[in-house]
Amino acid sequence: MPKNQQTSKALLKKKLMLAGINKSPEDFMSQTLKNSLIIGVLMAVFSFFIISKKELPLIFVPVVGFVFFVLAYTTLYKVIDSKISRKAKKIDKDVLFAGRFLLIKLNSGRPLINSFMEASRSYGVASNYFKEIIRDIDLGTPLEKALDKATDSCPSKKMKRILFQINNALQIGIDVSQNLEAVLEEIAAEQLVEIQRYGKKLNSLTLFYMLLAVVVPSLGMTMFIIIAGLVSLSITASTFFVFLFFLLLVELVFLSLFKGIRPNVNI
Repeated sequence: MPKNQQTSKALLKKKLMLAGINKSPEDFMSQTLKNSLIIGVLMAVFSFFIISKKELPLIFVPVVGFVFFVLAYTTLYKVIDSKISRKAKKIDKDVLFAGRFLLIKLNSGRPLINSFMEASRSYGVASNYFKEIIRDIDLGTPLEKALDKATDSCPSKKMKRILFQINNALQIGIDVSQNLEAVLEEIAAEQLVEIQRYGKKLNSLTLFYMLLAVVVPSLGMTMFIIIAGLVSLSITASTFFVFLFFLLLVELVFLSLFKGIRPNVNI
């Protein structure tokens, strides 16, 4: 197998693990190609009837099929990145609480493994990685290797830092709670910076929203009605429905923007 192909396979295997998809790279690629081919063939058949009815050259049929095959393949392949991103955001939302819960247990004198066991029964997505650590330990895996495995399979960089610092403290032989407290303080400071950045972005975006979604439609509709009355232009109900459609479209765009820039943090 060529080196580039081996690298691509290893990267895909890593992404599947981070996304939580229990498939081998070969099975995933085979299913992706199969589904993309089905979509391409169906769209080619559908386009055949339209092209025949319009009496267009039939050469467009395989072109349409190929285009939809490529689009479907690209979309299905990007599902991995989308799942990794969503999973990382969910973990980042709870990672600070999970780390503080673990720190409280350690400061109260609980052993590290017992603290992991109690943290695995807490709420949030982050607790799943503590469950994996406990499960690996129960199967006979050393604690350090269980932490390495959980770090490799975690898509959240913040959670990786917490697990890495705990593992690093164990290997060096120092107090785990000190390293954990330091990294939690860093994460909390980073989240405060993210909130401050969000506030600045929100102010600018709110200004654009008031301008494009409130002021412009109100003044635009008023000016349109006045001009239409002056030039005796007939205004039907469909005209208002068109304006309503574009206004709704603008609202949906801004809603998605507001949701997209919101940081997934809980201090």
